[in-house]
Amino acid sequence: MESSGARDYFVDLQTRIVARLEALDGTGFGRDVWERKGGGGVTCIIEQGQVFERGGVNFSHVRGGELPASATAARPQLAGRAFEVMGVSVVLHPRNPYVPTVHMNVRLFVALPRVLGVGITAGNSGARREAEEVATRQYQDVRRGAADEGDKVAAPDFRPIWWFGGGMDLTPYYGFEEDATHFHRSCRDALSPFGADYHLRYKRWCDEYFFLRHRGEPRGIGGIFFDDLCESGFEHCFALTRSVGDHFLPAYEPILGRRKDMPYGERERDFQAYRRGRYVEFNLVYDRGTLFGLQSNGRAEAILMSLPPLAKWRYDWRPAPGSPEARLYTDFLTARDWLKA
Repeated sequence: MESSGARDYFVDLQTRIVARLEALDGTGFGRDVWERKGGGGVTCIIEQGQVFERGGVNFSHVRGGELPASATAARPQLAGRAFEVMGVSVVLHPRNPYVPTVHMNVRLFVALPRVLGVGITAGNSGARREAEEVATRQYQDVRRGAADEGDKVAAPDFRPIWWFGGGMDLTPYYGFEEDATHFHRSCRDALSPFGADYHLRYKRWCDEYFFLRHRGEPRGIGGIFFDDLCESGFEHCFALTRSVGDHFLPAYEPILGRRKDMPYGERERDFQAYRRGRYVEFNLVYDRGTLFGLQSNGRAEAILMSLPPLAKWRYDWRPAPGSPEARLYTDFLTARDWLKA
């Protein structure tokens, strides 16, 4: 497994997405290059643009000495391992309520080899190299049967465990079937070269993941979501992840073009702010990426760029029956096969 090619792809993907969004908005993104003990990244942010009220396109590549609880809850066998993670995350909150919010993320995660008697300190490259060298020698000893009986561990503890994850999803405030169908077809097209079953699996996973259990409703109309992707080898998984990243702009740009100049008023903005509250709730309560970033001492400004600039909450509010706002709930925030729409 070689992670440098993945890093190069993620850096290039961020550059391409930012350049196209700047052209669509007519406003430049701010660029914040940051470093911390164990890694760093580049946060590209737009606020109060002509099209995007707030948006971010983040690249990060960080290492840590121990996986946080959010990463080991489903993988308890990896508890205590050092880690390396890199990827790109995009969240766009348009100004016009007829343009949906969109999210895309692609990432590579590596749980580094467990090393006997040697700690791996985040950001300490010398200690990390020493740990890797010791791990290699110990793994070779285990294979030769030369390690002391008390020092033997399962061979996989000496190997990096990698997986890819990511996806994209759409959160409209006023639904249009044409937009929903286009977005889901783009998601299908991203996955179809890799196997007929991927889209069905990842759409279902997205519907289940982006669901506010305390509200009993989905965040939006879904898309695709995947995690723990390591089947069929590194190159297959990396190619699938690249395809998801490369299909993001074709999935979203036509929708943006159709809706960004539609007239709207205070009613639409008010409902947009109300529904944005659901977005905030999901990201702070359930989102794995947000929880991982905060638990691993990540950079809060970059992690929380996913939140909208304005949001509202009302007590037990319901839209008027038959209204455009009610139609979002009855026609769009339901489990549907949009490929058959």
